[in-house]
Amino acid sequence: MVTAADPDNTRTSVWLAAGPAAPARRRCEGAFGLDRERITGATVRLLDAEGLARFSMRRLAAALGVTAMSLYWYVDTKHDLLELALDRALGEIPLPPPGPARTAAECGREGWCGRLRLLACGYRGLLAEHPWVAALAAAYPNIGPHARAFDSALQRLLDATGLADAARTGAHLAVSQFLHGCGATARRVPDGDFGLALDVLIAGIQAKAAAPQAP
Repeated sequence: MVTAADPDNTRTSVWLAAGPAAPARRRCEGAFGLDRERITGATVRLLDAEGLARFSMRRLAAALGVTAMSLYWYVDTKHDLLELALDRALGEIPLPPPGPARTAAECGREGWCGRLRLLACGYRGLLAEHPWVAALAAAYPNIGPHARAFDSALQRLLDATGLADAARTGAHLAVSQFLHGCGATARRVPDGDFGLALDVLIAGIQAKAAAPQAP
């Protein structure tokens, strides 16, 4: 099973890999009726069906009806493919609209706290739907386009709290740790308990925002 310690610390994230494929690879593109999108989608489906512990390139190739070696025309390693699958799954989380959220003084459904609630519940729903996401989110750097879009949405909501820089950074860390910590309990903790914990977190951010801030 992949854990946070599994990927070699010296490997380069698939999102930071150098440039386009070599000419030989480009000439063979489509030779197996494959592309990265199709392979990534099949990876997500296989992880959902069999779990992370049973995942292998051979099983994936069998599901696609190709040889395992043919997959390496499109990804260099299994870890690259798992990173791609992680970001594909993160893209399922509904994000709040890109415009600014209302300020702390207007913290209703359209304010930052209401939108933060929806964002957090969306993340928890993703973890319940795809249990393997939690382990991969801990193992990889989460710098794919969907991961960055999620973090940008969170940053916009915290900007609307009015917190000063250091406090906003602390709030970002608290929310991130809270959401990642949900991975182990997403299917066991009742919705009401999760909602209560989230309310406590949001109330703490509201209280900090309302308190006098150091210049």
